[in-house]
Amino acid sequence: MSSSISPARRTFLIGAAVAAGSVAAHSNQAAAAAQKIAGEDHWAQKGDVKLYLWRKQLDDGVANKPVFFIVHGSSFSGRGGYDLQVPGKPNYSFMDEFARQGYDVWALDHENYGRSSRNTGVNSNIMTGVADIEAAMPVVEKVTGQKTFKFMGQSSGAIRAGVFAMRHPERVERLILDAFTWTGEGAPEIMRRREQVDSYKKNPNRKMDLATFMGIFTRDDPTTFEQDVPKALAAYELALGDKAPTGSYLDMAINMPMVDPEKIHCPVLITRAETDGNATDAELITFFGKLSTKDKQFVMMRGIAHVAVLGINRHRVWHAMREFMSMPDVRSA
Repeated sequence: MSSSISPARRTFLIGAAVAAGSVAAHSNQAAAAAQKIAGEDHWAQKGDVKLYLWRKQLDDGVANKPVFFIVHGSSFSGRGGYDLQVPGKPNYSFMDEFARQGYDVWALDHENYGRSSRNTGVNSNIMTGVADIEAAMPVVEKVTGQKTFKFMGQSSGAIRAGVFAMRHPERVERLILDAFTWTGEGAPEIMRRREQVDSYKKNPNRKMDLATFMGIFTRDDPTTFEQDVPKALAAYELALGDKAPTGSYLDMAINMPMVDPEKIHCPVLITRAETDGNATDAELITFFGKLSTKDKQFVMMRGIAHVAVLGINRHRVWHAMREFMSMPDVRSA
């Protein structure tokens, strides 16, 4: 049976539908951008050490949002890296992005980073960071009323999050490992750190300045970021202190691997940059194959480097993470 709608009329209707869809999508994006996001300071105690927690979520009156807990890496703090505000350049805040998606987002400053206790005399290695996460959990549980959370760790933060997932599987619903290192064998940045082991052993801290922050972004592919971003990051971090601990650098040089893929049982996403000197493709693919869970994804993306969540193409990384986080749970027959 032939259609009674003429080709010209059909084309008009399709075009109108597409246009309406485009307008609706634009309206939804504008509405999301206009939503108010609330921020809160919280504190955890680890012995004599105070640990700073920064929380962000939509101020929409909705209770019991899913909790998304973020673990930072070796050179900058949780709030500094994941809620970065870049003058004149919007939408660099990872926390705002996922708050708009309906998550209750938490970022921790590890011992000797950001607003947490500093100059404590320890080098804040991987296991110190795991202890920080353990100390933060009762606070997050008390505030949110929830016991299990989704986790994302970036760089050495991915190692910390991985170890935590091994030790506390009852806490971890899903795990994202971004810019992860498993063994580091043959990775240019890890090989460089091995040459500095004696220095890391002697000094619990590294001197940080603008050049150091620029180097984090330029070392793999300078075309993947806007120069205002490391400048904004440096301005935030250096206002709090001009040192970063050496512990995670030392661990990544001589104490890998620290994460056993066979002891991680929750769904896992590995996001891998096109250029990242902290690991090789081969080691991460091997790690992925050894993960005990069958709920796992490995996403490789062009146009990004080590600090992918602050790069020009951060939206591609965010997209992969959003899709993984919103994957429906398995249903029983």
